[in-house]
Amino acid sequence: MDVAEEGSNNQVKSEEKNHSVDVAIDKDSTDSLESETSWFTPKRLLLLFCVINLITYLDRGAIASTGVNGVPGSCTPNGVCSHGTGIQGDFNLNNAKDGILSSAFMVGLLLASPIFASLAKSINPFRLIAVGLSVWTSAAVGCGFSIGFWTITGCRMLVGVGEASFISLAAPFIDDNAPVSQRSAWLGIFYMCIPSGVALGYVYGGLVGDAVGWRQAFFGEAIMMVPFVILCFVMKPVELKGTIEQVGIMLLTNLLLSAWQFDGCRLSNFFRDVNVLLHEKIYVVNVLGYMAYNFVIGAYSYWGPKAGYSIYNMSDADMLFGAITIVGGIVGTLGGGFVLDHLNSTIPNAFKLLSAATFLGAVFCFSAFCFKDMNIFIVLFLIGEILVFATQGPVNFVSIHSVKPRLRPLSMAMSTVSIHIFGDVPSSPLVGIMQDKLKNWRKTALILSSVLFLAAGIWFIGVFLRAPDRYDEDDEDPEINTEKSNTTAKTTDASSEP
Repeated sequence: MDVAEEGSNNQVKSEEKNHSVDVAIDKDSTDSLESETSWFTPKRLLLLFCVINLITYLDRGAIASTGVNGVPGSCTPNGVCSHGTGIQGDFNLNNAKDGILSSAFMVGLLLASPIFASLAKSINPFRLIAVGLSVWTSAAVGCGFSIGFWTITGCRMLVGVGEASFISLAAPFIDDNAPVSQRSAWLGIFYMCIPSGVALGYVYGGLVGDAVGWRQAFFGEAIMMVPFVILCFVMKPVELKGTIEQVGIMLLTNLLLSAWQFDGCRLSNFFRDVNVLLHEKIYVVNVLGYMAYNFVIGAYSYWGPKAGYSIYNMSDADMLFGAITIVGGIVGTLGGGFVLDHLNSTIPNAFKLLSAATFLGAVFCFSAFCFKDMNIFIVLFLIGEILVFATQGPVNFVSIHSVKPRLRPLSMAMSTVSIHIFGDVPSSPLVGIMQDKLKNWRKTALILSSVLFLAAGIWFIGVFLRAPDRYDEDDEDPEINTEKSNTTAKTTDASSEP
């Protein structure tokens, strides 16, 4: 009985300790994080994730730039042919195949995101990020060494696999450790790196591709990422709310004892969690709007420089679109986060901001492509970009706060999967096919921009739905409860034996 009582006391103390840590995070996340680590203050964690996010999206901008992506070969009516430039020219790709390169990246991302999110329950998420970034770095090098369409397509898929570990876990980390009154603003800063990274990628790809060749651009990206891969491996791991490392050890033990039973249990729990997400109307409406939104943004980011080059004869399309994207991205993303905080960060307010900003952004972006004057286009499209990027903070705020804490990594992963598989995965090839048929980038851009009105309409529905904030709801994982119950039962049985 003494053994049982001691074990019970230890369990109570452990639960009290975990509860006190959760309370500390809710009250002041800064104190919690600083007390557990010597280097990772919340602001440093935010800075680290922002730089990593910047590099990953720099890769997306670089492969879309005219310096790296290039243009296909062409022949005049007289039969005089010229060799194309960049990836499209070297591998002789039409627009449809060129669009597949963007989708290949997304396929790897969407397949791996739920896997990493599920593993985050049993393996420290910070170590998962380190492994994923190692894959990303190796795949970027592989892109530089690719010898044809299929080899570079395979490497782009692996780049997506590597990024999946980071993109599905970084936002919950930031939301856990941001000051309560600044959560939306911190998420806005993080997601500001998306347009900023793409914009820098345009400029980087244009300069490096034109100067030393498109292959060297990928090698440069890999070199940029190496220090952060090392840092993620060597620094002390930071726990993500809702994950218990000891449970991972127990699950690993069960795996060794009964692999089949473990796999079946994990698979069952995964589908159970997905079913819970699908019954959260707020979450579903938010993701549906995000799908339509990302359909447009994904195609804009990949085809923008090439469309601008064709419609307005932009000799410096990479630089110009880079400038528009970085200004619109920074102002819009930061502005959206700060506006939501000013309005009071609630789910209904987030939906109001999402629907209004997207509708006005659609008006300006659509109007921009109607004008033949390049200066008018630049002004209108810049305003449209600012409004469209104002959604980044609010849309992720809804994804995180519309579900219970233990489901947040999965909610972010499933959101990532959905917006890509129904958004920019099909949009880039479809726009390429449409352009091959229409052979008119202005018409193609106008058709694409009209989809933003659909996104605004879907998000407007969310304004009228009942929207409880589940961020602080107490909902411990049943899987963890089962493990605790089994352990307690075994302890009780052992103590009752003579």
